[in-house]
Amino acid sequence: MMTSVDTDLIRVLADPLRLRIVTLLAHETLCTTHLVEETGARQTNLSNHLKVLREAGVVETEPCGRFTYYRLRPEVIEVLAGQFADLAETARATAEANIKRSCP
Repeated sequence: MMTSVDTDLIRVLADPLRLRIVTLLAHETLCTTHLVEETGARQTNLSNHLKVLREAGVVETEPCGRFTYYRLRPEVIEVLAGQFADLAETARATAEANIKRSCP
């Protein structure tokens, strides 16, 4: 059984600032102004990272007057966590069964 992990999503979350944004949004829904304050990033840089997260389906937006609020989509993180859990289970079973490919 070949277990795979969503490598595109890992690339999206591998950036330290995007991971920080995701961590902050796990705790509360925030607007760009809040995220600038929390991360110290420039607004344009932050907006670019939020666009990547939006396009990857990691966050969703909610317009509120002249502000846009961002909310983490936990189901996306759950899917990725499940893929890693499956990978760990496969590795555990492989180790217990002492499965190894012989060298030529």
